[in-house]
Amino acid sequence: MGGVALDMDGGGVPAPDGGWGWAVLAGCFVITGFSYAFPKAVSVFFKELTREFGVGYSDTAWISSILLAMLYGTGPLCSVLVNRFGCRPVMMVGGLFASLGMILASFSTSIIHIYLSAGVITGLGLALNFQPSLIMLNRYFSRRRPLANGLSAAGSPVALCCLSPLGQVLQYHYGWRGGFLILGGILLNCCVCGALMKPLVAPQTPDAPDPEGAEAAEEEEVKKPKPKLLDFSVFKDRGFVIYAVAASIMVLGLFVPPVFVVSYAKELGNEDTKSSLLLTLLGFIDIFARPTCGVIAGLKWVRPRCVYLFSFSMLFNGVTDLVGSQARDYPSLMVFCVFFGISYGMVGALQFEVLMEIVGTQKFSSAIGLVLLMEAIAVLVGPPGAGRLLDATKNYMYVFLLAGVEVTISAIVLATCNFLFIKKKPSAPEYNLDKISDNAMTHISKEQPDTTGEEEEMKKMKIEVVAEGEERDGEEVREVKPGRIAAGPQEVGKLLKETATCPETCL
Repeated sequence: MGGVALDMDGGGVPAPDGGWGWAVLAGCFVITGFSYAFPKAVSVFFKELTREFGVGYSDTAWISSILLAMLYGTGPLCSVLVNRFGCRPVMMVGGLFASLGMILASFSTSIIHIYLSAGVITGLGLALNFQPSLIMLNRYFSRRRPLANGLSAAGSPVALCCLSPLGQVLQYHYGWRGGFLILGGILLNCCVCGALMKPLVAPQTPDAPDPEGAEAAEEEEVKKPKPKLLDFSVFKDRGFVIYAVAASIMVLGLFVPPVFVVSYAKELGNEDTKSSLLLTLLGFIDIFARPTCGVIAGLKWVRPRCVYLFSFSMLFNGVTDLVGSQARDYPSLMVFCVFFGISYGMVGALQFEVLMEIVGTQKFSSAIGLVLLMEAIAVLVGPPGAGRLLDATKNYMYVFLLAGVEVTISAIVLATCNFLFIKKKPSAPEYNLDKISDNAMTHISKEQPDTTGEEEEMKKMKIEVVAEGEERDGEEVREVKPGRIAAGPQEVGKLLKETATCPETCL
């Protein structure tokens, strides 16, 4: 791996906003789908696993919990590996791990073996694909990045709609062992997606090689400090700290309603098939909500305020949970799933876009790893905590109320703290040369350089733009004196561009 072309900060190359970036977006779409949908898709095998190993449903549910914990908790490890080896090699190895875990799980003889194989190994493989794919998407897109994030986030509901029925078909025809083996083969597509993540490399000029220049470049490369494997300086950024705290609070309640809405519908006396359709409806709405929100976030007047749009989406989601807690029949739950799908899609499309906007490309690889680590704790606490509340109260209303309160608080924290503690930096004044009057005159006075020995100092040039009739050093400018040049606005602009690029006359 030492010989690969590292893609640190995109190699100083500006984001192409297209071209090969669309292939990177397609790979990120697939990886996002596998990462978020796979922990939910394997739940279709839980009933067979309980019969095979004689365990309870809560024991098999740990498989999905371990998958999610590995996906979030290994964030710093992924950041270190990406900063050391680059995105493409890490994703290729991650694809092998994800596939190997499911293949080994098909030969398991106890539930512990499945924890280690399908949970730990496959979860680590998905984590090694998910985070680098987002990093590459950030490097390939800048102007169109909100749209790219929305499209890639849509991979989650699309994959969920595909993998869950596929898992049921595989279980019916091949059993859980054959299903795990085939899913392991499908996860090898992560390696294909990793191969699409081509590093951005600056184009080389076809000039003749200069030995002295090569030596100077080597010396400069040696003196250049090595990049940090995990940059903790992001915690000095107030915006990042506010985002990390708000996102951790949000995750406590964000995933609770999709987990309990089907059970809630069954509790109200609905059939199993009819209750399962609620998740299908939620996922269908989510598919269209994410790209649409990405388009809205890319608008000129919205993008500078994207953090407040993210706060609104969180508030929308929290209020939806609070209102949905009062549902008492199936039509009310359908309405709840429609609005929850919209708000859930908005949150999914904006959560990483806002983080990219806050920390920038240079620190994003470290920032996302640290944020995912903080969210991992909330992921492990949120749904189990809601389950304990349900066991204590025997009422789903309190579960939805708790989730709504947590997400609403996160929205208030994010919006309020950004408004109070984040101040915009004053922008540098811009000068429009086209507004200079036609009767303006440019005075360029040259100072003769002093010659000392064989080397001469560079010529110094002073450019002054004055209007006719203006007083300069107590005298009114009436005419162009010798040694000075008079020019109009167009000539001034052309002259400034030429002098700015010339090493002898740069300002």
